[in-house]
Amino acid sequence: MNSIIIATDTFEQVNGVSTTYKNILNVTNKKINLIHPGIFKWKSINAYPEIQICCEPIKVYKAIQKIKPTHIHIATEGPIGLVARIYCKLNKLPFTSAYHTKFPEYLNIYLKIPINFGYGLMKLFHKKSRAILVPSSSCLEDLKNKGFKNLVLWTRGVSSSLIKTVSKNTDHGKIKVLSVGRISKEKNLEALCELNKDFDITIIGDGPELKRLKKKYKSITFPGYKFGTELANYYSQNDVFCFTSKTDTFGIVIIEALCNGLPVVGYNVTGPKDLVRSNKDGYLGNDLKENIYKSIKLSKKNIQQYSIKKWTWKKCEEILFKQLLD
Repeated sequence: MNSIIIATDTFEQVNGVSTTYKNILNVTNKKINLIHPGIFKWKSINAYPEIQICCEPIKVYKAIQKIKPTHIHIATEGPIGLVARIYCKLNKLPFTSAYHTKFPEYLNIYLKIPINFGYGLMKLFHKKSRAILVPSSSCLEDLKNKGFKNLVLWTRGVSSSLIKTVSKNTDHGKIKVLSVGRISKEKNLEALCELNKDFDITIIGDGPELKRLKKKYKSITFPGYKFGTELANYYSQNDVFCFTSKTDTFGIVIIEALCNGLPVVGYNVTGPKDLVRSNKDGYLGNDLKENIYKSIKLSKKNIQQYSIKKWTWKKCEEILFKQLLD
């Protein structure tokens, strides 16, 4: 009988990694043992106060040992992921892993650590993984070019609680532009904020940049984090979704917006370019302002109908366990 562990350094937070595994647990019929920081002592850091860094690696190891897993999926490269990696090595247990976040780029932004050094550590961490699950085609190609092996294309989904029936496009004055996600330096939100005189902008989320942006851009609405039906209402009440990040590997909020019929504007980088069909779902490029004006002409109904069929958590769950259990 299979005994499955998912080891992750983030689960109780608001981010794409947590969203992914919470939804996998919701749709699967398999019994999963989840190892995450919330069940141990943890501490946070100033730049990311909501992040939980596990401080009890020995207890993590013993918790894994007690379960006696036959299969382990390592979701993240933090302390818990590292302990799970060590357990697999010492016990000669095959494992799969996932690549969710461009940590080398983030470490460079915040700590000035050279990107090449960061990727060297990432390659070492994932080296023995039987399958590294990667969220997008362009991310997979990028990692392949950097020398990563055993890469497998994954996917993501959108919960039905986040989807509302779209209404017809209407002309109601200023175009309503929505952004959802962590309000932090690496998300590049100032590129959207600078367009505050042209559009009616709402930015949902929280983070270290919130106070500064809120003070600087008085006309922009910052309602904080929103979830479930309340978040779905924001998607349905806006005209265009803007994704300003240049460092994300996927962007679950992009497909949430698409499943609500919102055309998406962003940069032509990993994440958006894997998810947005140009001239159909939105427009990508450096001129956000022009692309927002162009996107308003697209059919919200057509965007929603296509996206709901494409993005499902069941597909995501099936790929994960096919790689882990086969």
